[in-house]
Amino acid sequence: MTSTPTAPVVDFWFDPACPWAWMTSRWIDEVQAERGIEVRWHVMSLSVLNEGRDLPEDYRALMDDSWAAVRVIVAAQELYGADPKPLYDALGTRRHPGGRHDTRAIIAESLAEAGLPDSLLAFTDSEEYDPRLRASTAEALALVGDEVGTPVVAIDGVGFFGPVITPAPKGEQALALFDGLALVTQVPGFYELKRTRTQGPVFD
Repeated sequence: MTSTPTAPVVDFWFDPACPWAWMTSRWIDEVQAERGIEVRWHVMSLSVLNEGRDLPEDYRALMDDSWAAVRVIVAAQELYGADPKPLYDALGTRRHPGGRHDTRAIIAESLAEAGLPDSLLAFTDSEEYDPRLRASTAEALALVGDEVGTPVVAIDGVGFFGPVITPAPKGEQALALFDGLALVTQVPGFYELKRTRTQGPVFD
């Protein structure tokens, strides 16, 4: 009697501010719809990652602004046991394909869409749950090191930064990419494969 292979468990770390994490999350959604894989969603704060670093002025402004959304997501988890995915989807849809940057309005609308109370808006500037936010970020960095950004994707506990993709592949192409990444996680000495990006995020 042959055993049925166990479906892999995927852990996905994201920052709602990152368009590349958004692209990769759309790919994972496609794979989950086709394969029924288990995906666990986690916050990884680029604001935490870039603390104390010398950054260009425009990127520093983005990092200062990006605290708000991740703090609200963590507060929603801590106070209401909220699954971060619906809130991430609502935030990301407005910011990335929607092209909006009015962060507080985006958060307010996204809380309503996710069925969460608007009282969570109070946590945009609160450090109360920053220890949990830092711990979640540290979990991702423990897998891949600190010379990365978002997304971080782990398959059955083996993680990499990326894949960085545009546009998000669909159908058989999405599944082929997932199978390739799963194979790479089985090679203990594999660390990096990279080429220069020549295209920005394509939101389709």
